Amino acid sequence: MPVTEDEKPMMPIGGIPFRTIGYEDTLRLFEQWIYSRRFEQVCVVNVHSLITACRDRQLHAVFCNAGLNTMDGQPLRWYANLIHRAGLRDRVCGPDLMLQCLERGQEKGWKHFLLGSTENVLSELVERLSKKYPDAKIVGAVSPPFRPLNPQEDCDLLEQINSSGADFLWVGLGAPKQEKWIADHQGRLNVPISIGVGAAFDFHAGAVARAPEWMQRRGLEWFHRLLSDPRLWRRYLSTNPPFFLMLIRDFFLHRLLSRPIPPAC
Repeated sequence: MPVTEDEKPMMPIGGIPFRTIGYEDTLRLFEQWIYSRRFEQVCVVNVHSLITACRDRQLHAVFCNAGLNTMDGQPLRWYANLIHRAGLRDRVCGPDLMLQCLERGQEKGWKHFLLGSTENVLSELVERLSKKYPDAKIVGAVSPPFRPLNPQEDCDLLEQINSSGADFLWVGLGAPKQEKWIADHQGRLNVPISIGVGAAFDFHAGAVARAPEWMQRRGLEWFHRLLSDPRLWRRYLSTNPPFFLMLIRDFFLHRLLSRPIPPAC
């Protein structure tokens, strides 16, 4: 039976609602949205974007109004299992979700539009995805300029996306830019599912090496990326410690003292 929105409980992390579903139920939910032409934003949230949202009201509002927030990072799954006793066996991360949608879409006829990254990366991405999923329908790919679009350019881009008939809009502009861009255009996007997937374009194009599976399972993707790009140390120093302090706080208050979880980070 297809999953419905009311069948899966919601749980808050940092005041942001998450649904306790895995990949298969997520794909079934997407199928419902595509069938009904329901336009929704999907946010794949990791530690960095969660803590950023605690400090950025606009981003926090985007997450709170999204059709679905998934736990992109393993630490969020740990939080859900430890604090909420969710019993989640896996996260739902952007790069893997993108591939599963492309694979499932081959038999469903789902259409995909790619927005983001550089022209070279995007070209390589389309070539690789087309070889891996020969029956996948990639109906558009645009690398926007690294500057704000003027009103005419913005309208032209929306027209290109909407006229493609895409079911999925995959946005690789980096967080939180991609989440805010989708939210700002949500009323004008005629695409059922819009998802910001961060570095997924670079991973799948082979431009950036993804962390080994054992590091992913242990929540060490951030460390792998830090080794690859030491400039990220400020980012992780500013977000990782606050998240784990929040986890300790909520475990102490909720699990040990049986008090309500604070509504925000």
